[in-house]
Order: sequence, then structure tokens, then C-alpha cells
Amino acid sequence: MIGTIVNSLAIVFGCIIGLILKDHFPKRVSVILFQGIGLTTLMIGIQMAIQGTEVLLIILSMVIGGMIGEIIDIEKRLDHLGNRIKKLFNKQEGKERFTEGFIAASLLYCVGSMAVMGAIEEGINGNPDILLAKSALDGISSIIFSSSLGVGVLFSAIPVFLYQGTITQIAHLAKNLITNDMINEMTAVGGILIIGLALGILEIKKIKVANLLPSLLIILIFTAIRI
Repeated sequence: MIGTIVNSLAIVFGCIIGLILKDHFPKRVSVILFQGIGLTTLMIGIQMAIQGTEVLLIILSMVIGGMIGEIIDIEKRLDHLGNRIKKLFNKQEGKERFTEGFIAASLLYCVGSMAVMGAIEEGINGNPDILLAKSALDGISSIIFSSSLGVGVLFSAIPVFLYQGTITQIAHLAKNLITNDMINEMTAVGGILIIGLALGILEIKKIKVANLLPSLLIILIFTAIRI
């Protein structure tokens, strides 16, 4: 799990740098950075979404996953968790977009093809090179994200560590069960969720993206059954 450990540390150090530089940015610079992040996030989401080929399975996954997420109300639970953690940092209510930063960064760092393929490559072949390359990209982007979205981005290192670490261990134990189709369809669903995040960052439309997160698990199940 060398690649996952390095990736998580890169995010933490990048966020620390971003938070230090944050107060030195003029407001107009922060605004344009925020808009740039939104547009870039939209581009990443589109690139990921078009990798899917099983449109019907993706639709069903979004519907079923959305229903599960809405019943559980993941968004509300994350908001409560974010508010509790914010208090540890003596942040005033509403000052930090903690939950949005946490979810946006977690999704961007977790559901991309590099995260999945890198973790699988390390689990199957013991080669962390893909995750090390991803670490460099995530470290740079975390500086920008944390300077605009706040301390919530730093905590995305936790799901990155758990997510990639878990995939690495599963890949090591089940080398013959993970297929490229499963990766592609999950990446497509993740891309749709990231597009939803981008719309929120750009203040076009606020979408409860967290309540759609179960769709990622549903598409894996559907793809595995179909195969």
C-alpha cells in the first residue's frame, strides 16, 4: 500500500500549503479560482462519464442508488459530521464549505480510473507507479482546492486511504474477479456525480450528490452480474 500512503500524504501536505496561502489571496482571485475549479471539475466529469457503455445499467444504478441514498439521507449525515469537525477548528457556521469540499475532493480523488487502476495494479502486481503519479497530481490540485473550498478538502485523505487501500487488498485477494468493464462503468457513474458537483461549485444548480453515492456500488453489482 505504498502508493496509497504516499497519495494520502500528498493530499494532506498540499492542503496545508493551500490553507496557508488562502488568506493571502485577494477575494477576486479566490472567486476566479473557484470558477476555474468548477469548470475543470465539469471537464473531468464529462471525460469520465463518456467511458461508460452500458447506459441502461447506469440509469438503473443512478435511480436505485439515489433512492437508497435519499432514504438514508447521506447528505444530511455528512452535513452533521462536517459541522462537528468544523467546531474543532473553531470555524464559524457557514464560513467554510466543509461538506462540499470534502465530498468534491473525495469523489475526484477516489472514483477516477487512476485511483482504481493504480490500486488494482499495486494489489495484483505490487507496482505503485500509477498511484505515485496520481499522488503528484492530487497534491497539486489539493493546494488549489483547499485554498478555495477550505479544510474539508484535507479530510478527503481519509476516504482516499480507505478506498484505495481496500481496493488494493481486494485486488490482491481476488485477482481474477475484477474486470475492465467494472472499472469503466463505475468511472462513468462517478463522472456523472462529479458533473453534479461541478454544477454546485459553479452555483448553477445545487444537487444532493452525496445521496447518489450508492450508485457506485450498484453499478459494480450490475456489471458483475451481467458479466
